[in-house]
Amino acid sequence: MLALRFTPSGEEWHGYWSNPGDAGQGMQLQIDLPEGWVMGEPRYPVPTRLVQELGSTPLMNHIYKGSYAVLVPVEVPADAVIEALPEVTGFVDYLACTDILCVPQDAVLRAGQAGLASDDFARWRAEAAPMLDSAGRFDLAGEMLRLAIPLPASVDLPDPHVFIGNTQLVAYSAAQTFRRLNNGADNGADNGAIDGAGDVLVVDIPLAQFRAGTDPQNVTGILAFGKGAGVAFTAQRGDVPSGGDVIAGPVGTATPMLWSLILGALAGGLLLNIMPCVFPILSLKALSLARAGESEAQARSEGLAYTAGVVLACVALGAIMLALRAAGEQVGWAFQLQSPSVVIGLLVLATVITMNFAGIFELPSIDTGGGHGRSAFATGLLAAIAATPCTGPFMAAALGAALLLPAPLALLLFGVLGLGLALPFLAIGFVPALRRMLPKPGPWMERFRRLMALPMGLTALALVWLTVQLGGRGFALFALVMLLGIVLALFVVGRLQQAGKMAWPAFGLVAAPFLIFGAFALPSSYAPPSRDLAASLLAPQAFSRDGLAAARGSGAPVFVWFTADWCVTCKVNEGIAIEREATAAAFADAGVIAMVGDWTVRDEEITAFLTEQGAAGVPLYLWYEPGGEAEQLPQVLTPDMLIERAERDR
Repeated sequence: MLALRFTPSGEEWHGYWSNPGDAGQGMQLQIDLPEGWVMGEPRYPVPTRLVQELGSTPLMNHIYKGSYAVLVPVEVPADAVIEALPEVTGFVDYLACTDILCVPQDAVLRAGQAGLASDDFARWRAEAAPMLDSAGRFDLAGEMLRLAIPLPASVDLPDPHVFIGNTQLVAYSAAQTFRRLNNGADNGADNGAIDGAGDVLVVDIPLAQFRAGTDPQNVTGILAFGKGAGVAFTAQRGDVPSGGDVIAGPVGTATPMLWSLILGALAGGLLLNIMPCVFPILSLKALSLARAGESEAQARSEGLAYTAGVVLACVALGAIMLALRAAGEQVGWAFQLQSPSVVIGLLVLATVITMNFAGIFELPSIDTGGGHGRSAFATGLLAAIAATPCTGPFMAAALGAALLLPAPLALLLFGVLGLGLALPFLAIGFVPALRRMLPKPGPWMERFRRLMALPMGLTALALVWLTVQLGGRGFALFALVMLLGIVLALFVVGRLQQAGKMAWPAFGLVAAPFLIFGAFALPSSYAPPSRDLAASLLAPQAFSRDGLAAARGSGAPVFVWFTADWCVTCKVNEGIAIEREATAAAFADAGVIAMVGDWTVRDEEITAFLTEQGAAGVPLYLWYEPGGEAEQLPQVLTPDMLIERAERDR
């Protein structure tokens, strides 16, 4: 082991790490070694950051203040004669700078022991950043370098920062986000050092705006813990886990950004009230609000109970999603609709509500006739569950950030989303002027209730179609047989209720054989179909990371959209902007390559990619100009938005 000791002539001078950052020069070293001796990669201490403002653009350099040493490992052949150690000479070229002045330096080197204390070499070894035993992983996702570094949770990180050894790869002064993955979960990794390594630190670093060269095969660097401590690492290309708790970075620490996310979640929840997937459930609340105008106390109770139901459902769904992700599952918003059993449960529920609205039977816990808090609370739960297939403006950033935030802040965002959804009815409950705008209770309410059976029935039909998409025709057929038994049982209940007799035991007797049939027949008939890409006007490819990389490498524009059959917003956008003859013609003229990611059924690769793009769910639309990075399009597309981009890149 050789050591190069650098001692500045004054406190104002500093030297540079191997990658100096935005400016400066790393050390250039040449050592003349005997034949067969091999010089290894120099080992540096942990550098510090020097940030200087150049106009509105900050520059960051990686420097050393004061005296420091660089160790140079040397591999000696097994047959080398150590007793007659030959002279080792060399030449070093480096840069010494102050904050306003830089002076190139060079020196002729000759190995020796002059001027060294007995413990100097041991101290320099201790100061050099040790190399981690296990290799990490890296991936280039959109405009982000993502690193997965195996690091125990016991390591304290008071001020973490990653110094990247690859030059011109990352934006040095950009904020870095750090997340912990614990409990030994591999979180999507399929092989290599991350598997079973215990705790993992995931780091997201923005790429340089003008990145030079091809994509690296390896990424090296130093992870600084703070206070001069750190470790060196090397990372190989591979899958980088998603999820985890943010421990440092702009998302987890910036109060203004957090407030913007809270406002986005509130506005997104508010806009859900006009989304088509929520309207049938809101008809339930319209009846109780009209009747609640008879009593101010009752109106407030209704509003609070409804809000509690909505907020509780949103927080519960968010908590389940975060728990599944922490356990290594790749899930996102509306994950429950990727489960056939949940969709069948919603189908049964929609059918029951439809028959209740139509007056076939009475179910007090859902019926709006009493205006009790229990009914309003149940309505809130239903509204939140029905809203999960929809994501609209403002929601995407908030829910995407919730996947990266610490659990308490993430649950806060889910709760605020529910508050936004419930806000109109909460306001009506507490503002008499708004209640006075509602029509007076009367016979029209019963007619309105029966009329609302129509949109609820259409919702049930849509869920039948979704059942086919999730599990195949045979699966849907068996689900309908089971549903037929429930419908017959409810008809019997309604007749008995009209006669004033005990009704619900009869429901169990009639429905039980059909429910038992469904419990055995449905699992065995489940066979999810694949998306028919030939039916699309754009003739898209099925999404994969390799396919996307190949498409981008072709030099053609690339359009990628992520959709699901249960996503109403997705289907509206496809009808308005994507599946159009004009769009297909524009794509053909410009040579646009189209790709589609079908998220109807759970797909871990798509979920991980959505997370990397900051999206908690679908829809997601990405446009890649030739040779460019991803442009994330709005979640609500206009008819000509894609045509204009195709014409621009033609």
